[in-house]
Amino acid sequence: MIEKKEIIYEKVVLIGIVTQKQTEQQADEYLDELEFLTHTAGGEVKKRFIQKLEFPNPKTFLGTGKLEDVKNYITENEIGTAIFDDELAPSQLRNIEKVLNIKVLDRTNLILDIFAQRAQTSYAKTQVELAQCQYLLPRLTRLWTHLERQKGGIGLRGPGETEIETDRRIIRDKISLLKEKLIIIDKQMAVQRKNRGKMVRVALVGYTNVGKSTLMNVISKSDVFAENKLFATLDTTVRKVVIRNIPFLLTDTVGFIRKLPTQLVESFKSTLDEVREADLLLHIVDISHPNFEEHIASVESTLAEIKCSDKPVIMVFNKIDNYSYQTIDGDDLVTQKDKEHYTLEDWKKTWMSKMQNNCVFISALNKENIEDFKDIVFEEVKKIHITRFPYNDFLYQEFEEEV
Repeated sequence: MIEKKEIIYEKVVLIGIVTQKQTEQQADEYLDELEFLTHTAGGEVKKRFIQKLEFPNPKTFLGTGKLEDVKNYITENEIGTAIFDDELAPSQLRNIEKVLNIKVLDRTNLILDIFAQRAQTSYAKTQVELAQCQYLLPRLTRLWTHLERQKGGIGLRGPGETEIETDRRIIRDKISLLKEKLIIIDKQMAVQRKNRGKMVRVALVGYTNVGKSTLMNVISKSDVFAENKLFATLDTTVRKVVIRNIPFLLTDTVGFIRKLPTQLVESFKSTLDEVREADLLLHIVDISHPNFEEHIASVESTLAEIKCSDKPVIMVFNKIDNYSYQTIDGDDLVTQKDKEHYTLEDWKKTWMSKMQNNCVFISALNKENIEDFKDIVFEEVKKIHITRFPYNDFLYQEFEEEV
């Protein structure tokens, strides 16, 4: 009998701040998300620290007294990692490490680490490695002495470079090689997209962990990896789907997130190209998440950043089976499930249904209301298909009559 290995999680503390730009409620929400990210990466959160500041301390991010409190807790509870919710400057990172004397990460570093774990294909691994190198270059410390020995040879003998300068040069060389490799892969992927012909392209977009891959599996009858963790999907997956005899290409893309590292936006350029070249976007929203409105805003902001905000969009509110609402019982707020109170007709009367011309409420996991979803997608794809293949216009009436 094979014994299951017990998963050992790293002990972690999370650190955030409340500023003029970020309220206490927002700080708590961001730390909730950071805790989910930490769990996805293999960490166990033991305590959260939040400090109210007008602006972060330029030297140590936190105030001196608060940092001392964190240090005392770390020492007493044998904590191995401290994770900050905001991106730390290189000098802040070094100063904090000197005080706490443990591994210190920020939100960007944590997301990059998860991406490194999740990357499966050579292309995704190259993208992640480039993003990591770009992030780490200004943050090189004594920990980087393992990279490789200084190059030797004729004309290179003598005092040479200091260790940190050597490491920086090695990283810069690596960045150049990775960029060249990505240029080659970008060209190959551009050819692949061109070879797909004039078929209508539909892309699934949305915040991370909203159920895009689950929905992809339902409507394409494929077996794309799906898991209840952040960034379960990194590699772009394209499947041919046929609804009522109209074929189109469906693309599953990497999920977006608040405070998405700029290094990842740049290195995942080709993944985002799939979104840029799509004819129709299916914006998937986890309606059971208490902050789904912020998630919508974050996705729309990213779409605007990559110049895709003018594309036709269908809002797909997923996980209606998991939605909760709050009622007042005495002086307490009690969270209850919605099954008795929210029918599909009820959902259609909510303000969410008026966000776009096309909205649909589904449960991809339970395959609830999938037929309505297919009907809406069919109508939108048909509009694009008719403009692209006008000579097939007479066929659509036959298709609809058959159905």
